[in-house]
Amino acid sequence: MPSTTFRTPGRRLAASAAATALAVAPALLATAGTAHATGGHGGKSSAVVLRTDLNVSLLNKTVNVPLTATLNEVQAPASADKTALTVKLDGVNRGRPFSVLRADVATAKATVDDHKAEGYSNLAHAKVHIPGLPLLSLIEVGQVTSKAVCETGKRPVAESNVLGGVTVLGKKVTLSAGGTTEVKVPGVGEVRLDLSKTHTTSRTAAASALELKVSVNPLKLNVAEVEGTVTLAGATCETPTAAPAQKPPAKPADDVKPQGGAAEPIAKPAAEPAAKADLAETGGNSMTPYIAGGAIVLLVAGGGAVAVARRGRS
Repeated sequence: MPSTTFRTPGRRLAASAAATALAVAPALLATAGTAHATGGHGGKSSAVVLRTDLNVSLLNKTVNVPLTATLNEVQAPASADKTALTVKLDGVNRGRPFSVLRADVATAKATVDDHKAEGYSNLAHAKVHIPGLPLLSLIEVGQVTSKAVCETGKRPVAESNVLGGVTVLGKKVTLSAGGTTEVKVPGVGEVRLDLSKTHTTSRTAAASALELKVSVNPLKLNVAEVEGTVTLAGATCETPTAAPAQKPPAKPADDVKPQGGAAEPIAKPAAEPAAKADLAETGGNSMTPYIAGGAIVLLVAGGGAVAVARRGRS
């Protein structure tokens, strides 16, 4: 009876030790193999169909009213496609709203990810008006587009295109590529147009299809003078910054000694070369000591179980 009492716990102990060793080894291997992925730092991009920065002087010259407005101005990630802009200014047109832009197509889109940032704008069949000139368009365009692309590992690119005819203050004009065109209309004023302005650096890009310097004297609808800038189809971007390369984990030192009391080595020195050879053949790594430790636990537990069994038979 005593042998039966002691034999069962011994077997259970051996089985428990074996299960523990087998369970711990895969868990440690899984932990060691876990990789942490990190994304790059996001870039920036923007787009706008129309931007006005105008100063409106009323007839009495005592009040200057700013006209600062945008149509479809977006920051990544976003897009917009409104085709009309109406504003209202105190003292202008008796306080009633007036049209600034109408178009068949007016699209702005800005996108960004870990590797690329892009801004794009497109304006087609559009008319732009300013205060004091309700029947005469400041400018009419067939189509204008701008694009700015910033991609990791590549130089930023900015481009603009003016397609179709352009009419300024009722006059058809021929634009010079990358230059400035002046349009003067007696009794109305003058406009300077900069075509396809682009700018790039090592990490940024910016483009605008048309930039107008406006100076007109409408003398209508209580407006004495309008001066400032109107921009059509703009786009910008900034290159994303790539994530830094992950450093490989440091290898444990081969000569690390166990802490605590002195213990006799389990393996004989003569077996070390063979162990090293086996390590090279099987692709051992820093987890090998843990697996070996599990095997040792099994060996010790098995030996204990055998000893208990022999004692019981005696």
